[in-house]
Amino acid sequence: MSQVQYLKALEREIQEINKKIDLKILRGESYAKEARDHRLLLKKVRYNARRNFMQRVFPTFLSAFSS
Repeated sequence: MSQVQYLKALEREIQEINKKIDLKILRGESYAKEARDHRLLLKKVRYNARRNFMQRVFPTFLSAFSS
């Protein structure tokens, strides 16, 4: 799975969790588990986006240390 596909899959999961959270808020139910899952997925997206950004900015510098 490429990084782009991985990020798209994470985005889909985030959207699904957002829908679940919205429904639970409307029903007045607790959504702590979904909120935790949402934060975890956002961390994964941010980590991959930051890593991708650094690879574009410093491609030769990072490749020397990744091997």
